[in-house]
Amino acid sequence: MAQRAGSADMPLHGGRVPAWLGQRMTRLGAVIVEAIILEYGRDELLRRLAHPFWFQSFGCVMGMDWHSSGITTSVIGALKRGLTPLSKELGLHVCGGRGRHSRATPAELIAVAERVGLDGEALVKASRLVAKVDSAAVQDGFDLYLHAFIVADDGRWVVVQQGMSDARGQARRYHWLSEGMASFVDAPHAAIEGQGQGRIVNLTDRRAAGSRDAQLGLLDGIGPDGILRELQRIDGQTGPAARQSLLPHLVMPTHHDVRPENVVERRLHGALAAAADRGPADFADLLLVPGVGARTVRALAMVAEVVHGVPCRFTDPARFSLAHGGKDRHPFPVPTRVYDHTIQVMKSAVRKARLGNTEELAAIARLDEQARRLERQATGPSVAALIDDERARSRDYGGRSGFGWEPAADDAETGA
Repeated sequence: MAQRAGSADMPLHGGRVPAWLGQRMTRLGAVIVEAIILEYGRDELLRRLAHPFWFQSFGCVMGMDWHSSGITTSVIGALKRGLTPLSKELGLHVCGGRGRHSRATPAELIAVAERVGLDGEALVKASRLVAKVDSAAVQDGFDLYLHAFIVADDGRWVVVQQGMSDARGQARRYHWLSEGMASFVDAPHAAIEGQGQGRIVNLTDRRAAGSRDAQLGLLDGIGPDGILRELQRIDGQTGPAARQSLLPHLVMPTHHDVRPENVVERRLHGALAAAADRGPADFADLLLVPGVGARTVRALAMVAEVVHGVPCRFTDPARFSLAHGGKDRHPFPVPTRVYDHTIQVMKSAVRKARLGNTEELAAIARLDEQARRLERQATGPSVAALIDDERARSRDYGGRSGFGWEPAADDAETGA
């Protein structure tokens, strides 16, 4: 996974995650992290957290608003709550967060370092430099309000920061990864998320090395007063802006509803076909549990892709919102019964895998493998039809949103 992973635009949304959803996000987020570490190791988890496309998809599969800035805050909050009790076992520590939690990052890093034998001062310095670069060296009009520093017992880390522009109604997320980073000021970002805003000052670009050296030379030569005189002399003049790196970028639209163009339909149909094909074979016992049905296996197929999928498969994060909906009723209300069954299955698989029985975790992996095999020829309902069907059955699935429980559409009994 490359250091520079891409960029994305996110509408700036306010509000809070309701407790009933936050608690589920905490449980599902933690067990997905555990599954990834079991299958691929801790370093791979850090690489994924530094990948903006995967990070957005991770938030979507957990039932958060699929396109908004709230993904960042809610995912970081869920991970901090869910992984803190597991920090000794996993060797992973989530520090910082939004607002006042961001300001507590240095103290939290020092405490972690003392527990596990790391250089706490070095971690604090790294945290401060990351924040300074994204607030001062990269002048793009976004004010930082979230800083999360995730560090492993071996000292490797990833930082996720987010800034906002009230004037534009947009948010920008920045991803940093310690792996392979040689400099804090020379192209250090794993990714920067946010729509292009025209000309910006980015002194961390490799092509700005001459500018950084020249600025130091000016300070040594003519000093601050001389610099002020030069600025006054050239006031009103502007030079050509340096061309920014062309990175893959994800543009999250402002509309709330999930539309067909937001989903790669062949991938969706592959997941649906894999759930229908592997469900009866691999999850026969699960399907005998009262209230559990094919709908849970469909959600598991999307969770399986978050655990096992390669980076190129996360270009359409909206698709993952079709697993557990969203708190704002888009694409549909959160099916709490399905969500709870998903958590139950994942926790059982991870718990047994830790004891040496990997069959259930392997069954989840087969869902992802089958989806990729079937997606070229699989057919299925359109995105709109799938959403309509989900809304019609929402009451039976325990549909809930920030507006409350869903009313009954009919008296039909449908297994989740």
